[in-house]
Amino acid sequence: MRYFLELSYNGRHYHGWQNQPNAISVQEVLENALSILLRKEISIMGAGRTDSGVHAKQMYAHFDTEEEINRVELIYKLNSFLPTDISIKDIFLVKDDAHTRFDAVARSYEYWIVQEKNPFLTDYAYYFKTVLDIGAMNEAAAELLNHKDFQCFSKSNTDVKTYLCDLKKAVWVQEKETLVFHITADRFLRNMVRAIVGTLLDVGIGKSNLHDVKQIIESKSRSKAGASVPAHGLYLTEVTYPDTIQRN
Repeated sequence: MRYFLELSYNGRHYHGWQNQPNAISVQEVLENALSILLRKEISIMGAGRTDSGVHAKQMYAHFDTEEEINRVELIYKLNSFLPTDISIKDIFLVKDDAHTRFDAVARSYEYWIVQEKNPFLTDYAYYFKTVLDIGAMNEAAAELLNHKDFQCFSKSNTDVKTYLCDLKKAVWVQEKETLVFHITADRFLRNMVRAIVGTLLDVGIGKSNLHDVKQIIESKSRSKAGASVPAHGLYLTEVTYPDTIQRN
């Protein structure tokens, strides 16, 4: 039987989601907890790979077990056993071929920026004090929706077969003291959101403009795009699946 786990985590102390040979990851901590509580070795597959320091308000992973589990009891035990920076929200039974990575139809991220020093957001938002033209940044963000190939924002030397992504949303919103970039797509390339944010910040400070952004995308060159912003301001906020994955 296959189960989906819904979880959230603070990525500050982890070297990303995926297992690492010499560093602690969210996947490793969760697999260890499940293996101890279910008394058998459990491997999990996540909906994606968040980088070192990136947070997740909503993440999914799946695992297989031969025995039916008491979901309420396991949620309680996992939350008691896991460190305080990882929280299990739900566990539910799905079809045997359901896959957290390949069946996801949309993913959403937020990137947080503060423009005044804030001791409560030091580890959770990028402090960028230069004055920004948010209108120009939103014009450039809207331009992203007119394109499909985002090779220019992809980490170099990746093993992806395609750089095509279907963007559904890209917009900056001022939310009290935090400037938040919201972006949604069917899939994302490695480092893509952080590179997009860096490029849009260049627009915001007048270093580049809308025409430059079009040229950057058409160039397919990572060296033409802006620098990647720090990981600690990035949040995976939602992963969406079709209703058909759940077992009736």
